[in-house]
Amino acid sequence: MTTLSEPRSDPVPALELPPYPGIRLADVILVDTVEAADAACRDLAAETVLGFDTEAKPTFAKGEVSTGPHLIQLATDEKAWLFQIPRHAQHAGLRAILESAAILKVGFGLGSDLAQMRGRLGIAPRGILDLSQALPREAPNKTLGAKTAVARYLGQQLAKSRRVTTSNWASARLNERQMLYAANDAQVALRIYRLALAAGDLKA
Repeated sequence: MTTLSEPRSDPVPALELPPYPGIRLADVILVDTVEAADAACRDLAAETVLGFDTEAKPTFAKGEVSTGPHLIQLATDEKAWLFQIPRHAQHAGLRAILESAAILKVGFGLGSDLAQMRGRLGIAPRGILDLSQALPREAPNKTLGAKTAVARYLGQQLAKSRRVTTSNWASARLNERQMLYAANDAQVALRIYRLALAAGDLKA
């Protein structure tokens, strides 16, 4: 999740890299019914590692408090599921996955995501790995963002459109750009996790 108040942690690449192709729209599932949520959670519960992220409608006014998260994204190597909140906030299967210590959820910059889930939804996520902290960094006081990680491990450039980042994630009708952006945020974390593990930069 990105907020307007967060400092930029990703340096601009020195060389122009090929674009990260990202997930196909056909592999992104917007969970829009209870039946779809049930089916999604059955598939997700069978995994041992998932890509994870959330999105929230941005705040623009000083002192304005976020009402997020408005979207929870979970991804496997092949697909990504987008759960709209509050519609699915109390879904037992989703809560069980998020609170399961047996299913590792990996993502980037998850501090505010987890705080919002605890404070607003009453969900206490377990089995969380924040790659911003876990992956090797240039200095202990610097965070590692998804853009830098994609450049490092894939030799590609991850596009981050500010227009999409600051769009209305609380909308009942997400457009295709929002869906792809949100799905990529979750799935790219899983891809980087597997590559970093293979490179010896993470412990299993």
